[in-house]
Amino acid sequence: MTGAKLNPRSVDGFEPQGSQTSFEEKAAPVEPVPPPEADEPSPELTPEEAEQARKKYLLKRFWISARHYWGRGGDKLAWPCTLGLLALIGINVAFQYGINIWNRAIFDAIERHDAGTVYFLSAVFLPLVLGTVAVVTTQVALRMMIQRRWRSWLTTAVIGRWLANGRYYQLNLIGGDHKNPEARISEDLRIATEAPVDFIAGVISAFLSASTFIVVLWTIGGALTLTIAGLTVTIPGFLVVTAVLYAAITSSSMAVIGRHFVQVSEAKNQTEAEFRYTLTHVRENGESIALLGGEEEERNDLDKTFTKVLGQWALLARQHMRTTLVSHGSMLIAPVVPVLLCAPKFLEGSMSLGQVMQAASAFAIVQGAFGWLVDNYPRLADWNACARRIASLMMSLDGLERAEQSDALGRIKRGETEGEAMLSLNDLSVSLDDGTAVVKETQVAIEPGERVLVAGESGSGKSTLVRAIAGLWPWGDGSVNFHVDRRLFMLPQRPYIPSGTLRRAIAYPGAADSWTLDQIKAAMDKVGLDYLNDKIEEEAPWDQTLSGGEKQRLAFARLLLHTPDIIVLDEATSALDEKSQDRMMQMVIEELPEVTIISVAHRAELEVFHSRKITLERRRGGAKLVSDVDLIKRTRKPNLLSRVLENRRASPKARTASNKAAQPRNGS
Repeated sequence: MTGAKLNPRSVDGFEPQGSQTSFEEKAAPVEPVPPPEADEPSPELTPEEAEQARKKYLLKRFWISARHYWGRGGDKLAWPCTLGLLALIGINVAFQYGINIWNRAIFDAIERHDAGTVYFLSAVFLPLVLGTVAVVTTQVALRMMIQRRWRSWLTTAVIGRWLANGRYYQLNLIGGDHKNPEARISEDLRIATEAPVDFIAGVISAFLSASTFIVVLWTIGGALTLTIAGLTVTIPGFLVVTAVLYAAITSSSMAVIGRHFVQVSEAKNQTEAEFRYTLTHVRENGESIALLGGEEEERNDLDKTFTKVLGQWALLARQHMRTTLVSHGSMLIAPVVPVLLCAPKFLEGSMSLGQVMQAASAFAIVQGAFGWLVDNYPRLADWNACARRIASLMMSLDGLERAEQSDALGRIKRGETEGEAMLSLNDLSVSLDDGTAVVKETQVAIEPGERVLVAGESGSGKSTLVRAIAGLWPWGDGSVNFHVDRRLFMLPQRPYIPSGTLRRAIAYPGAADSWTLDQIKAAMDKVGLDYLNDKIEEEAPWDQTLSGGEKQRLAFARLLLHTPDIIVLDEATSALDEKSQDRMMQMVIEELPEVTIISVAHRAELEVFHSRKITLERRRGGAKLVSDVDLIKRTRKPNLLSRVLENRRASPKARTASNKAAQPRNGS
C-alpha cells in the first residue's frame, strides 16, 4: 500500500460505478451480508471426524453466500433468468417427445411402404429440428448468462470483502486455509458458480425426460411373459424395470469406483495453485534471484512443486480411467439393450418396427437421464473441491470480519485528536491475532509540522507500529487518532509500481489523468528522475525496469503530487545513497513545509531532518517507548571524514556533554 486517505469510507461491497463490465453482463450491486456464526466441530470428535465435519461445513458456508444471488439483495435478473431456463428445459423435453413420436411414425410408414406418409414426415422433420435447435441454443445462452452473472455477483462480493479494511493484507498475518486467494477468487470461484447451474439444469432435464419417457416405455413395452423351466413369469413394464436396474448398476458402480474423486480433485487443485504461486514468486523476485545466482535453487524448488502436481494428476488420471470404463461401457451397451428386449415381440408380430425404434430411443433417453451421475461425477467432484477452497477463503474473511465487530481479541480504535495535535497514540498496544503483545502502552502526541523519527533495534516493533498507525494492523488496544480531515500518505521500503504507463505509476493511487503532464514532469525533475520524462506515456514493466533507488525516488514524486498532511516513511530511503537521501528529505521539507512526518529508519544521518526522536526497546511482553527527545537542529551536516576527526578529538567528557544537549520529554 503506497498511499491512503485518512478515514476512508468503509465498504463491504464493490462499487458498481467502478466496474468495467457491460450492463448486460454486470450483476446487481452486492449488499453487505453479516458473516455467519463460526461453526466449530465438537471437541468430542476424532481428528478424522472433525475433518469430515469441517469439509461438510465448507460446502454449507459456500451456499450461505452464494444463495444470496437469488435473495433480496441479489441480482434483479436472477429469478427471471432462472424461470426462463426452467421453461426452456420443459419445452426442450416436449420437442424430444415430438421427435420420439416422429421416430415411431416414420419407421411404421417405412415398414408399410407408405410413401406419402414418409414424404409428409420428412417435411415435418425440418420444423422439429429447427425448433429443437432454437430452444437448445436459447437454453445454452440463458444458462451461461446465469453463470456469468452469478460469478460476477459472487466475485464482486468476495473481492469487496477481501479488499475492505485491509483484509487482503491481514490474511498474511493470520493462520488458516486461505493460501493463494487470487487463484481461489479467479479459478475456483469460476468453477464453483458454473458447475451448479449445469448440474441443476441437468438434473431437472433428466427428471423431466425420465418421467416422460418412462411413460412411453411402459405404454409401448407393456408386459413381457417368459417361460422358464415350465414356469410362466410375467414382468409388467419390463422396459422400465430394465432401464431402472441398468441405471442403478451403472450409478452404483460409478459411486464405488469414484469414491475418492473429491479428495483427489481437491488435492490436485491445491498443488496447481501452489505451483502457480511459486512461478509468480520467481517472476516478481527475478532481479534478486538473478543477482544472487539462485536459478539452480529455484529450479529445484519448482521441480519439487511440479512433481507434486504430476503426482496428483497421476492419481486423478487413475480415477478418470476407472470412471471412463463405466461411462463408456454404458454408452455402448445402452442402445442395444432395448432392441434385444423388444426383438421377441417384434418377431412374433406384437410390436411394430416403429414401436421398436421408439422404445430404443426412449430407453436411451431414460438411461441418459438415470445415468446423469455417471456422466457428471468427475465434474461434480471438481466442483466440490473448488467450492471448498473458495469457502475456506470466505471463512478466513469471516474470522477477520467477526474480529472487527468483537472485543474478544481487542481492536485498535481510530478516532479524532483533541486540540491541534495532528496525530496521537493513546495507550496504544499492538498484538498478534493470538493476543501476543508486540508493542505495549505507547503514548505519543505529534503536533502539526513536527518531523518525528522512530528508532529502535531490529525486531522492536517499529514497522508494526507504523502499520497500526496506517490502519493495516487491527489487533491491539488503545487508539490511533488523527486531526479531522487530514490525509495520510505511506511510503514503504518497497514502493508499489502498478502495471501500465509510467504516468500511472507516478500518479498512483490517484488516476493517471488527475495531473497534467507538466505537473508530473515537474515532480520528476525535483526527485532527479527527469531523464525519464520522455517515457512518461510509455507502457513497460516498470516494476522490473526501475532500480530500487528509482522506485523510492518515484514514491517521493507521488508526495509532491498528492500533497498529504501526514507522511509516514518506513525505511523509504534505504535504497538511496546518503547524498540522494539528503536531497529527498530536504526536498520534502522545502516543498511541503507544513507536512507532518513520521519516519522509521536505522540511519543516524536522518536525525538532522527531524525535530524529534522516539525510541522503542524490545522487552519481554512487548516493546515499549523508552525515550522521547527533541533533536538539536543543525544547519549543516558534516561529511563523513569531518565527523570521524571530530569524534577522535572529542574527550569522553566533551562527548558526554554533547549527548546531554538532547533533553528528554518522557524518557523512561
